[in-house]
Amino acid sequence: MAKAKTIYTCTECGASEPKWQGQCPSCHAWNTLVETIAETASASRFAPLAETAGLQKLAEVEAAEVPRQPTGVSEFDRVLGGGLVSGGVVLIGGDPGIGKSTLLLQTLCHIGSVRKAIYVSGEESPQQIAMRAKRLGLDASPISLLAEINLEKIISMLQKHKPDIAVIDSIQTVYSEALQSAPGSVAQVRECSAQLTRLAKQAGITVILVGHVTKEGALAGPRVLEHIVDTVLYFEGDQSSSFRLIRAFKNRFGAVNELGVFAMTEKGLREVTNPSALFLSHHSEQVAGSCITVTMEGTRPLLIEIQALVDEAHAPNPKRLCVGLEQNRLAMLLAVLHRHAGVACFDQDVFINAVGGVKISEPAVDLAVLLSITSSLKNKPLDNKLIVFGEVGLAGEVRPVQRGQERLKEAAKLGFTKAIVPKANAPKQRIDGIEVVSVERLEQALNYVKNY
Repeated sequence: MAKAKTIYTCTECGASEPKWQGQCPSCHAWNTLVETIAETASASRFAPLAETAGLQKLAEVEAAEVPRQPTGVSEFDRVLGGGLVSGGVVLIGGDPGIGKSTLLLQTLCHIGSVRKAIYVSGEESPQQIAMRAKRLGLDASPISLLAEINLEKIISMLQKHKPDIAVIDSIQTVYSEALQSAPGSVAQVRECSAQLTRLAKQAGITVILVGHVTKEGALAGPRVLEHIVDTVLYFEGDQSSSFRLIRAFKNRFGAVNELGVFAMTEKGLREVTNPSALFLSHHSEQVAGSCITVTMEGTRPLLIEIQALVDEAHAPNPKRLCVGLEQNRLAMLLAVLHRHAGVACFDQDVFINAVGGVKISEPAVDLAVLLSITSSLKNKPLDNKLIVFGEVGLAGEVRPVQRGQERLKEAAKLGFTKAIVPKANAPKQRIDGIEVVSVERLEQALNYVKNY
């Protein structure tokens, strides 16, 4: 088959050039020309997946429930929204060695007994994969293995055997003969992912793509890679720790921001059924600067310990350091603490840490951060059975957060007996085992902690 003619298109202005140049002659932008296939008069490779339909009312379209196939790994199912969807394309990325291939191999071994699965490896030999399966004690007999990086051969094999699930490990190693650029380039990743997505939709094959990440932690390749797939998952975790987090950032078939927690063991990834225990320190006695809060990861409430260390600054510019929280928000909260509660930290170094390496993005932890800072500054421990959550505004008000009832019930289930919450989140009916104190302003929360 003759190779398709390639051109170089500017990602900024769309101008085309016959050869690559450092600067686009049309818009004068640098390093924006990427290789693409020249359009010809032949049939398009991207014909519509469904027959063209006439105009119809949205109310007339029958909405059918999408059937799901559980993977056998409950934490993975939680992140996927209940399981795999026929014809769905899942992209999972993470740092090297974090456990992406291990998780997918375990998943295929669980689901391979009821569904036909093919594992396409472009990075490892069949012998290496067999050794991993043996080391993990997995029954890999139902899985078919293909070591190939040529896109046309992979598509031909999938069309011939028609599996239910296909894993491509990884998309950066696959190349198409229609392009001359090397595997992993922007053009190759875009072309290969588009062709595999088209095949998945046409044949009803669930395709799972493994993606590399850059040193900043983002998925390598063009941004369009995340747009064309149905689900985007990120594998997170410190390699020095045995715990791994898998988080959904996009899911067309379920909720986003769901969190799955795993522990890396000698037998592979093990599910963690009570992840709150990972993020709580077990102190033998009460310590200053520690406050427990509840954060929502998708539909799951997680109890996390916020630790603060406030120390006298020995430099003209005091340090403000956050691990797991947003640093700019810490500066804002310190200003609110000074303005509305009279607690000054302008001559103090302030360090904040979310225990367990979890990253918190929601503002519901504001009140817990300020109470832990005050506790460390005054060297007065908080009650170790106290739970705190609430967003703090610039006017010093404590604003409500979503799903307050679920947070309180999770805290009560884990043995916490006191809670400081926004007034709008106060439960209408008493929750057994926990005393709830509702506050409207930051000063009220600090006074309650000072007096109990």
